[in-house]
Amino acid sequence: MKPTPSQRRRGPRVALLALFLCSLLVPLAFIFDRAPSGYATTEERRRQEVFLPSVHPVEQIGGGGGAVHRVPVHGARQDPPKKVSNGSTGVLQHHNHTEHRSSGVSAKPKVLPVPRTEPPKAVKEPTQIEVGEERKRRDKGAKEDEMENAKACQLEFGSYCLWSTEHKVIMKDLIVKRLKDQLFVARSYYPSIAKLQGQEVLTQDMKQNIQDHERILSASAVDADLPSSINTKIEQMEHTIARAKACTVECHNVARKLRQILDMTDDEAHFHMKQSAFLYNLGAQTLPKTHHCFSMRLTLEYFKSPTLDSDVSLARKFNTPNHRHYVILSKNVLAASVVINSTVISSKEPGNNVFHILTDAQNFYGMKYWFARNSYNKAAIDVVNYEEMVLKKLPKLSTHELYLSEEFRVLIRSNERPTEQTRMEYLSLFSHSHFFIPEIFKDLKKVVVLDDDVVIQRDLSFLWNLDMGDKVNGAVEFCGVRLGQVRNLLGKAKYDPKSCAWMSGVNVINLDKWRKHKVTENYLMLLKQVKIKDEVALREAAFSISLLSFQHLIYPLDERLTLSGLGYDYGIDPEVARSSASLHYNGNMKPWLELGILEYKKYWRRFLTREDRFMDECNVNP
Repeated sequence: MKPTPSQRRRGPRVALLALFLCSLLVPLAFIFDRAPSGYATTEERRRQEVFLPSVHPVEQIGGGGGAVHRVPVHGARQDPPKKVSNGSTGVLQHHNHTEHRSSGVSAKPKVLPVPRTEPPKAVKEPTQIEVGEERKRRDKGAKEDEMENAKACQLEFGSYCLWSTEHKVIMKDLIVKRLKDQLFVARSYYPSIAKLQGQEVLTQDMKQNIQDHERILSASAVDADLPSSINTKIEQMEHTIARAKACTVECHNVARKLRQILDMTDDEAHFHMKQSAFLYNLGAQTLPKTHHCFSMRLTLEYFKSPTLDSDVSLARKFNTPNHRHYVILSKNVLAASVVINSTVISSKEPGNNVFHILTDAQNFYGMKYWFARNSYNKAAIDVVNYEEMVLKKLPKLSTHELYLSEEFRVLIRSNERPTEQTRMEYLSLFSHSHFFIPEIFKDLKKVVVLDDDVVIQRDLSFLWNLDMGDKVNGAVEFCGVRLGQVRNLLGKAKYDPKSCAWMSGVNVINLDKWRKHKVTENYLMLLKQVKIKDEVALREAAFSISLLSFQHLIYPLDERLTLSGLGYDYGIDPEVARSSASLHYNGNMKPWLELGILEYKKYWRRFLTREDRFMDECNVNP
């Protein structure tokens, strides 16, 4: 049946009415937040654009208001962020990737409820105190390692390690350092690259670059000596190393090669250290060329000059016990001169002082000429040829050579102090020659024995007023070393393990008590028990025999009398040095040597004779 005209006209009317109702309902739905799924409001879209807080460092790679931050995620493949085509630019949107099952019809995007996001909790940063404590712990560990290395170095090389540490030269040639670093890396990769198939060109390039670096470093030790094309060489090596790192190699092979290079470098450094230590000891034990020239010139002048007439009034004092007698063993003219000059200047009664210098035949005439032409404030000076005197009075001795005070480096291992398991101590003791002083000066009753590396800063006249009782040797005790700690060096002899060691430098000797206790005879008896093969063995035996010979015969002097260590210790307080009665430069770094510690040389040079013709000619005074 065909529709009537009125029915045909009703259809469009219904459609228009439906459209009108929809136009009213849809805005109302948006107003009351009841949009159908598939639509999102502007506020929802804004709330969806939220970045999750990241625990990784953020690297900014842009600038301005539209900066982009790249957040590296380690250990996971990160999909590239997608841009949102909603009119906003420069913003990354966090996406939830969900798996959609394919049904042939594209599913409409469903808007999930926006999760409640709380602001990320602030990560507690370490405070300055915590950072300071961590730095202190790290510095403390590094300092402990440095101290252990220093102890090991001193055990092998002695005071050379103290000197080398103080004179360490920091490498300032950065280009040379970079060349060496590149060379080490290239050498570590080269064996692995050479084994790879298809890398013949890279292998040849790396070999050529290694040879070029070796050739440059063999001819250049500082940046100033490098050729003008060095920057090109560095870039070529850098490019070659980058190509090598891009290849797939066995890491353990590279690490093993690096360890081999490190071991070789350590061996080479140790070899050079041994050479340096040898030259250091040679310089410490050898008289400087200027001083040798000075001594030879004095000896030559002695034989060229007419007979030197000595003052008879001063010569009478040599064997008179009423005066204050000092005995100095020395082979160095200037060293003995400083000891005498400092003692006389510091003395309240310089005319009452008598100095006896025991020297060897080589330096006897030079010393005799020097002290004959220089006066020391009416003090009497007697120069004795020790070798000739001992040969005359003790002809049966196996050796008549003059030995100065012996210096020893002692390593103490302590089980009582876990934090200080080992420590190094330096001692100076009487030598073989000291034990014959009573035989040389039979008319004297008391003497003060001075080492030739001593500087006197106070009057020592009170030493003759000491009541030492039955003791023989007045010395400063050094209880840092006790006999029980060095029992392996003392042999089978009987001794008190709690007895302290003592130091030479300034020693008060009661010659009457010495003869009474037969110290020289006991020394010779102990010497027979030691197998003396040569001069080195005789000097080494001085440590044990000196300590045993004076056991229970030491009169302890005030430790403030002598400040020791100025020949090796860089940490002495200048105020303590100035206030001490005497300074002892025991150690290898004597004040007249170039190796001497500069801060302490001024105390010695203050008493050095100036404006002497022979000193100027031999350039003794720089």
